[in-house]
Amino acid sequence: MYCPYCGIQLVGQIGVFCGSCGTNIQVLAPFIENGPVSVTDIINKYFSEGHTYEVILDFLENKHNICMSLRTLKRRLKDAGMTRRTDFTPTDIVISTVTQELRGSGQLLGYRSMCQTLRQKYNLKVKRNDVMHILSRLDPYGVKRRCKRRFVRRGYFSEGPNQVWHVDGYDKLKPFGVAISACVDGFSRKVMWLSCGSSNNDPGIIAKYYMECLSRFGQLPACLRTDCGTENGTMAAIHCALRSDHGDELAGAHSHMYGTSTTNQRIESWWSLFRKQRTQFWIELFSDLRERHLFNGSHEHKCLLRYVFLNVLQKELDEYRDLWNTHTIRPVRQSCCPSGKPE
Repeated sequence: MYCPYCGIQLVGQIGVFCGSCGTNIQVLAPFIENGPVSVTDIINKYFSEGHTYEVILDFLENKHNICMSLRTLKRRLKDAGMTRRTDFTPTDIVISTVTQELRGSGQLLGYRSMCQTLRQKYNLKVKRNDVMHILSRLDPYGVKRRCKRRFVRRGYFSEGPNQVWHVDGYDKLKPFGVAISACVDGFSRKVMWLSCGSSNNDPGIIAKYYMECLSRFGQLPACLRTDCGTENGTMAAIHCALRSDHGDELAGAHSHMYGTSTTNQRIESWWSLFRKQRTQFWIELFSDLRERHLFNGSHEHKCLLRYVFLNVLQKELDEYRDLWNTHTIRPVRQSCCPSGKPE
């Protein structure tokens, strides 16, 4: 192997830089792995990648210090049997290779990307139109989905009421001393509890909301979905203990699921509606008090504000919970969840 810049022979283990001219020779790394590479191998590699004759000649001159005419390049490719329009790979081999790619992440590729993959990864000689027709036969659903040019998100599915309860805390009013906690049934979107207090980070308070909800409805969900906050630990332990003697696949420790807040879809999407219809008023009200220098964010002012407004706010939360549970959810074409009243 020779340095493409100074022409000196590289002896022994080849490093990152040339020992003579000090130029970075990492460009030779793909050819070093399999030992010394001839000029024909370099030409065949660039040709199989789909480069034009002009680009191959430019690579040979600038990367490998090999000057060659166009006529010589064509002659060498002809001697090596490298052609673009003849000797195509048999169709059954192409179909089996495409089928193999469709079992993995290759199912996301269009026919252009699939054609490039077949040529460079598997060294197959294929026509683009042939790959397009093969994909339309083997993966018609994927072709139809890619034609829409739309990003497809995963859908939310729940087997029925009380299958999954989603629990989370709402912190938009925390700067004013009010913390809100809520739980939503994933199937019906019914609000199981909506309570405010001095904190939603205390495990005892969250467990109290949970036990009061079980006592009020007499229902135990199959699975409880929360984020990774420490305030959910006591509630999760109680729920797993209550489900320990059940015989289904979600019994015991499997009845509680931890995850990030962004993946707790039902409760997170409900918070946006909750702010638009209720809490935006209270945020603006408390912000006005702060701008008028009637509230400075201190612990004393938070306690005073909570003492004045907590009962009024809890009464409004109960009213909104009842209105939400009895309002009509319209059917949505893109959603698999039922429509109707959450109650």
